[in-house]
Amino acid sequence: MAVKIKLKRLGKIRSPHYRIIVADSRTRRDGRAIEEIGLYHPVQNPSRIEVDSERVQYWLSVGAQPTEPVEAILKVTGDWQKFKGLPAPEPMKVAEPKADKRVLFEAAAKESADEPKGEAITPKAKKADKADKADKKADAGESADASATTESTEA
Repeated sequence: MAVKIKLKRLGKIRSPHYRIIVADSRTRRDGRAIEEIGLYHPVQNPSRIEVDSERVQYWLSVGAQPTEPVEAILKVTGDWQKFKGLPAPEPMKVAEPKADKRVLFEAAAKESADEPKGEAITPKAKKADKADKADKKADAGESADASATTESTEA
């Protein structure tokens, strides 16, 4: 029986993720697997690659043949070089761990606690400003009345 190490596709239409499996070469792509030995998520940045190195070395030693995409993944992780006796590649990029949401919330709460409370965001209009606006409106109203009376006297 010819054994292959290949990718099994999972996920939705435009968000694929794969499992690295060991399967009979005659099975279909997403068919029955002998063993699952890793994960590959190409959409994430950087791509998430998890491989059980011990199991990969075992399957390669007993004659399992990786497909081209799996071979490229194994070269990135360094398992292929370990099997062939070549020097190890440079380390993979690893995504930074995400900050805990609770810690971020508590930090934001402490920052807002230091700010003075009770002040309005925009300054309130003073009474003198309101009186000035009322005077301006009254002046504008009087000038409109004066112009209306001059027009009526001219006619």
